[in-house]
Amino acid sequence: MKRRLLLSAGAAASALVLTGCAGPQISDFAGQKPALDLREYFNGTLDAYGVFTDRSGAVVKRFTVVMRCTWTGEDGVLDEDFTYSDGTTQKRIWRLKHLGNGRYSGTADDVVGSALGETQGNTFRWGYTLALPVDGSVWNVEFDDWMYLMDQRVMLNKATMSKFGIRLGEVTLSFVKR
Repeated sequence: MKRRLLLSAGAAASALVLTGCAGPQISDFAGQKPALDLREYFNGTLDAYGVFTDRSGAVVKRFTVVMRCTWTGEDGVLDEDFTYSDGTTQKRIWRLKHLGNGRYSGTADDVVGSALGETQGNTFRWGYTLALPVDGSVWNVEFDDWMYLMDQRVMLNKATMSKFGIRLGEVTLSFVKR
């Protein structure tokens, strides 16, 4: 009985590892059009509209964002003003650096360490840890953030949030360039 439980646990762990490797890769989007240049798209003013959903898919919060974006050479600033459905507001200022070959790094006051990302084709994949206030404490939450350029004005974004490898929910939003 004990051996059967160990074998079952081993099989379940193997399935989780294999499932984790089965997701899309940024290279899957290399030929997709229109080609995304973050320095071009995130330049000027953009409006964003989004929702946060929990693990079950229930909408927990809706929000809008006004983004003012500027670039000087390889360095960019994305100044974001969030307004949430409960009336609260938040500001985040991303400082981005183009590293060449479609690779970017970024920092913000509530990001732990640096974010790293890469563009290929019409897609940008961005990974980072956000210090997220939750019920009076702060959780360090991992974001796996995917952005898809639809046309010259619209980009869709889907981010999966997790902690300790456990999926907490998703953020889905659309950017519209003015």
